[in-house]
Amino acid sequence: MKSDQPQFSIVGDVSVDLVLGTLDGWPKIGTERLLPRSELRAGGSAANSALAARHLGLSPHLIGAIGDDDLAQWLLLQLAGIRIELQTCSSDTTMSVGLMHPDGERTFFTSCGHLQHLSPDFVLKHLPPAPHGSVALFTSPFLLSGLREGFGELLAQASARGYQVALDTGWPPEGWTSQVQREVAGWLAHCDHLLVNELEAMSIAETQELELAVQRVAALLKPGAHLIVKLGAAGALGHVDGRSTRYATEAAAEIFDTVGAGDSFNTGYLAARLNGAGLDDALAAGCRTAGAILPRFPRKSIAAGELSHCLQPHS
Repeated sequence: MKSDQPQFSIVGDVSVDLVLGTLDGWPKIGTERLLPRSELRAGGSAANSALAARHLGLSPHLIGAIGDDDLAQWLLLQLAGIRIELQTCSSDTTMSVGLMHPDGERTFFTSCGHLQHLSPDFVLKHLPPAPHGSVALFTSPFLLSGLREGFGELLAQASARGYQVALDTGWPPEGWTSQVQREVAGWLAHCDHLLVNELEAMSIAETQELELAVQRVAALLKPGAHLIVKLGAAGALGHVDGRSTRYATEAAAEIFDTVGAGDSFNTGYLAARLNGAGLDDALAAGCRTAGAILPRFPRKSIAAGELSHCLQPHS
């Protein structure tokens, strides 16, 4: 890759996912259930975004952490073909068990593991000054306690190094307390692209009305920044400079595995922006990318570059 080409860096959570389903009802404690479908794979929002980029034929730069156990070595194999900078931490590898339910909802059980040890110094060491137009996507800061205390300064440093800063906040384990809302407001002042789902947007804005939430959250962003609200099966909404636009998706076939839907959208959207697409085309690319990846099970079967068509504008 030429040094003057825009870079796509992803900073955040890298872990292991065990996806199981479908679980109809909650079993009685002490019993055992057989589930017909399962996949062990690389997980975490940052890894999901990087894998989606690989599926699109891109060359992302993934910065995160791993543990120092055998599972970490397996995890590295799943990220083949991706440029990675992973801090090795003296800890077990973080693992999530995702249980799929018939209504499309998911239940997650996640270990603490290595995620809390990723350090700002490591991130900045591997996030050099970038060519114009580069993007740095930050994911799941609430899970990365080693980054969280100085997270606003980390975003400011990325911006100063030439990156457009993109952020997917994820969900705070402690809930959207007033303290968390103030904390997040400080982060948003550094964002060029904020990528959240509908419930997260309304939680940040303290309202159940999406239109009002969009106005309130947009006011917290830097001038000219793009607020992207992911609406699940309904598509996505984009807002910039006081104007909103929506991209509506067509009804999809039943999907078993919705883990990583938002992460896949993030990659499709940002990849399109890197290629010079406007807001409408980027929303469409994000939805197409998520729509192409989600029906695939197991996900490991998707070849690198197989989904490159998702980034092509549709007439």
